[in-house]
Amino acid sequence: MIGQTHNQPKASSSANDEARNQSEKNAAAYGQWSLKNFEIGRPLGRGKFGRVYVAREVKSKYIVALKVLFKEQIDKYRIHHQLRREMEIQSTLKHPNVLRLYGWFDDDDRIFLILEYAHGGELYGVLRERGHLTERESATYIASLANALAYCHSQDVIHRDIKPENLLLDHEGRLKIADFGWSVQSRSKRHTMCGTLDYLAPELVENKAHDYTVDNWTLGVLCYEFLYGAPPFEAAMQHDTFKRLKKGVLTFCCSNCIRQLFIDL
Repeated sequence: MIGQTHNQPKASSSANDEARNQSEKNAAAYGQWSLKNFEIGRPLGRGKFGRVYVAREVKSKYIVALKVLFKEQIDKYRIHHQLRREMEIQSTLKHPNVLRLYGWFDDDDRIFLILEYAHGGELYGVLRERGHLTERESATYIASLANALAYCHSQDVIHRDIKPENLLLDHEGRLKIADFGWSVQSRSKRHTMCGTLDYLAPELVENKAHDYTVDNWTLGVLCYEFLYGAPPFEAAMQHDTFKRLKKGVLTFCCSNCIRQLFIDL
C-alpha cells in the first residue's frame, strides 16, 4: 500500500475490527467513557486548544488517539458551537477514508475526543520530507480523497478545510480525512469565510455563498501540490496569493505529469 514506511509488526484487519468493536461495546457497558478506561502513551501533537496522545483502551487493548481539549481555551475563543458541530458530524461518518470519532467524555477542565489512530501521521509530513509524490502515489491519494468527499457530500457534509495537514495515513498507508472543525452539514448555500488560504476556492476568497463544490476545488489544488511540491497559487505575500486565486493565475509544472495522473486514475 502506498505510503507505508514502517517496519513494525501489524495487527490484521480482522483483529483490529474485533478490538474496535469490543472497545465500542465496552463504552456501552460503562454507560460512558472516562479517563480510567485508557492507558495514555506518548504525545502525537499539540494545537491551539489542546494536545493529542496515543492511548490504549484498557479492556480491548485497542489503540486510539486521544485528543484533549481545554475548556478554558474553548471558553476563551467561544468555539462551543463549532466543537459540538464537529463532534456530531464526525461521529456519524463511517467511511474507510474518513478518520473515525468513536466517542467523547469530559471532566472539570478538559474534553476528550476518542479518535481512530493514524499510525502514519500527516500526509503533510511526507510531502515536506520528500518534496513531492510520484504520479502513481498522487493518483492513489486523489482517488481515495475523491471517494471520501463524495461520501461526505452524500451525507450533506462539507469539510471546508481539506489540506495535507488534515489528511492522515493509517498503518497501511491508507488516506484518512481528519479535523472536521470547519465542517458543516447543510444542503443550503453557506456564507462563512473559513479554511486555509492556499486551498480556498474563489467563491470563498471573494466571500460569496458556497456549497460542497469548495471541497472539490481542493482536489485540483492537492493534485498539483502532490506532483509539484507546493500549492498552485502560493505566493510570498498573502495579498499576492489572494490576487492569484481571484484571477486564476496558474502555471503547470509539467503537462505530462498532469496528463499521466488522470491516466493512472
